[in-house]
Amino acid sequence: MTSLPMQACPLVIFPIPCQVSRLQPAHRMSTAPQKPLAIRERLSEVRYEIRGELARRARELEAQGRKLIKLNIGNPGAFGFRAPEHLQRAIADDMGRTDPYTHQQGLPEAREAVAKAYARRQHPDAHPDRIFIGNGVSELIDLSLRALLNPGDEVLVPSPDYPLWSAATILNDGRPVYYRCAPENGFQPDPVEIETLVSSRTRAIVLINPNNPSGASYSRALLERIVAIATKHNLLLMVDEIYDQVLYDGAAFVPVAPLAGAHPCITFSGLSKVHRACGWRVGWALLSGDQARINDLRNAMDLLGALRLCANVPGQYAIDAAVNGPDTISALCAPGGRLYETRRAVIEACAASEHLSLVAPAGALYAFPAVVGAAARNFDDHAFALDLMNEEGVLVVPGSSFNVPYRHHFRVTLMPEASVMRDVFARIDRALARRAEAVTKVVPLKSRSVA
Repeated sequence: MTSLPMQACPLVIFPIPCQVSRLQPAHRMSTAPQKPLAIRERLSEVRYEIRGELARRARELEAQGRKLIKLNIGNPGAFGFRAPEHLQRAIADDMGRTDPYTHQQGLPEAREAVAKAYARRQHPDAHPDRIFIGNGVSELIDLSLRALLNPGDEVLVPSPDYPLWSAATILNDGRPVYYRCAPENGFQPDPVEIETLVSSRTRAIVLINPNNPSGASYSRALLERIVAIATKHNLLLMVDEIYDQVLYDGAAFVPVAPLAGAHPCITFSGLSKVHRACGWRVGWALLSGDQARINDLRNAMDLLGALRLCANVPGQYAIDAAVNGPDTISALCAPGGRLYETRRAVIEACAASEHLSLVAPAGALYAFPAVVGAAARNFDDHAFALDLMNEEGVLVVPGSSFNVPYRHHFRVTLMPEASVMRDVFARIDRALARRAEAVTKVVPLKSRSVA
């Protein structure tokens, strides 16, 4: 077989267009100082001192080996409390079902459990379709305000408040307008004053019952008057009832939604406090009231819930066990119970001190003492809290962090053992005694000779 001769293949060169690189050599880059990244301007109006500057300073001291008693956060697990065993078991039993997303409103069986619990309290419209499960009450507060507010809208917020309410209002382009819950009135709001604050921009009234930080609990008569104001001015009732079963000395809890009836109301609660499961991040919100009036708000919350996909799934499997299972909080709040005895230790310590005054908390997990007498002269709660931590190893929250117009209160949790709290208040009293001595000390005039 004769092979065919090979033929030369001409080399063809395709011209590559010359491109000028847009990258500058490092030595040619601008050396002008770069501006810091700008952040949202309204963040300058937001404060959350519970986990703010003082808490950061506490971490620095702990890194240096200091031992601190930290009373700044209402976190039961940090003080040895544990979620009830039947809640833990409920999650463990269903862990194999927790991988997929759920509906944005939450697991149907979890919402049914919440509806059943509210129906026992005669809540109107206690139906699963009216319930949203969230990553804690905090997420649902923010979500509901985002669904409700337009720029410049106003929300009536108690003073003192849990500062998330103010922050979420501001960050959703609203304006918190504070109604006073004065210490001299037992931290009870004045309905007459509340009504004077209503304007054409007011959209909602917030109630925190029992209150954080004051521990005040509201009577049926008071709540009926506030519901009447909301009804008269067409204001949404937003009711934070996360401490609804944490009550002392026979204090009675009155839910707001049954009083509101057909008037629009959102009730918030969750597993964090009553069930001591803060880290599980499980909360819920019930929308009650006339369907036609709340339907747009419900749809808006459904949309916003869908955008964040769903709440954490494992914790939702504990909801039925929590709200329809055995009561595990009442014994802690009764004489001999840990919360009750710690509260008693705080009340007795304040009563024995010439530097402190306290409105005894009727509910919730906090005390909100006032500094009085000589120690209160030119008193600054933030400076005191910093000095107390540096000198006595105790971290508290300055009272002004809770959006009050005065600066002589501070908040402590009631979750350490009673013996620990007696030691804490001995340290606080010692610090205040030093301060009282310093402000009252009279420096004698130097003797002057007479010519």
